[in-house]
Amino acid sequence: IIGTVAGIVVGFASARWALARDILLPVAIGASTIPLIAIAPIINNWFGVLNPLSKAMMAALLVFFPIVINVTRGLVQVQPSALELMRSYAASDPEILRKVRIPNMLPFLFTALKVSTTLAFIGALVGEYFGGSSEVLGRIVLTSMSSGSFALAWAGIILGAIGAIVAYMVVSVLERLLIPWYAALRAGEI
Repeated sequence: IIGTVAGIVVGFASARWALARDILLPVAIGASTIPLIAIAPIINNWFGVLNPLSKAMMAALLVFFPIVINVTRGLVQVQPSALELMRSYAASDPEILRKVRIPNMLPFLFTALKVSTTLAFIGALVGEYFGGSSEVLGRIVLTSMSSGSFALAWAGIILGAIGAIVAYMVVSVLERLLIPWYAALRAGEI
């Protein structure tokens, strides 16, 4: 939730101001390429190894970048004819945002959410892997591998994968419920 909300806010700012877009998008794209394994120890130092906030911030960091990029693209890549039509009706910028840009952005947002749900699980597991109590999934996988109990390690990995798949499916169902017109549009393109 932290990464999604922050990503949406930064995405709206990037879409609104070209200078912000020119600065923030290359930084977001570049920062998203940094491996989580390199960042995890730093975040654990900042927030504390046993603090659940450090794991949440790792997940938020992974979620943030796809949300920013897709929200910005969805708000900016509007068909020029739709903008021209709205301007011919003397629509204000807030009206254009509400009636054209946000509906155009929603499919991009849900695509980012689908990617982000799986990334959030990866971020949380990697964060747990590098520190935390012994009862968390990432530590169970690590200690199981260390002791040679690979069956338990694989069980933990599969459990994490199942959680990510369920989260992906929840986002897919929400997409169908909240923007049913997009599924019909997509079915017509195939």
